[in-house]
Amino acid sequence: MVDTEGCVPLLRAVELSRVVDGKALVQGATFTLYPREVLAVVGPSGSGKTSLLRLLNRLDEPTSGTVYLNGVDYRTISPRELRRRVGLVMQVPYLFPGTVADNVRFGPRQAGIILSDKAVEALLARVGLPGYGDRDVTHLSGGEAQRVALARALANRPQVLLLDEPTSALDEEAKAGIEALLQDLLASGEFAAVLVTHDLAQAARLAQRVLVMEAGRIVRSGPVKEVLRAGSAFP
Repeated sequence: MVDTEGCVPLLRAVELSRVVDGKALVQGATFTLYPREVLAVVGPSGSGKTSLLRLLNRLDEPTSGTVYLNGVDYRTISPRELRRRVGLVMQVPYLFPGTVADNVRFGPRQAGIILSDKAVEALLARVGLPGYGDRDVTHLSGGEAQRVALARALANRPQVLLLDEPTSALDEEAKAGIEALLQDLLASGEFAAVLVTHDLAQAARLAQRVLVMEAGRIVRSGPVKEVLRAGSAFP
């Protein structure tokens, strides 16, 4: 468990809401994320988990409320800069056409930084893909593509990593490999993470705290062992 006593929140969501065509996707979400912490977001399908995640780096704009990153209102940060600092790894990885190295270099290049071959190889080795830099992304398996997506996010040196069901589209072998990789990456303490997952056991393995969502609202929150102790957080 991350010791948060006396710790300043890294990210703080305040009354975040999003309404689309009269439907409230997220309603009044307020929570904090501390440095090195992993916060899981669970709930039934359609409860607003992914909608909440997309608000945290302004892929979607909140109808009301805001987020503070290091105490700064994220509306004052350019979206490009914000998304480097608050990275996102999606359920189904979207990779740009070209090589694996092209994808890893993408984010830093937007900031005027050209990663060396050595830096790219170090990132790929970190996600279990040494020597993959020259491979075309169309030749990757699902698990390999997700590892490239992780390396691409890490290349930006994020403060927060948003993980949207990062293993749910994979077969069991690839899922186990990605989860083990995530455990190692999250244990490094280099960044905090918000993990959306339908897998309560995975939430218990990877996170310290959990938010339970229903109908767009956070209905329960607290330490994983307390919230998920009964083995089921929702019907």
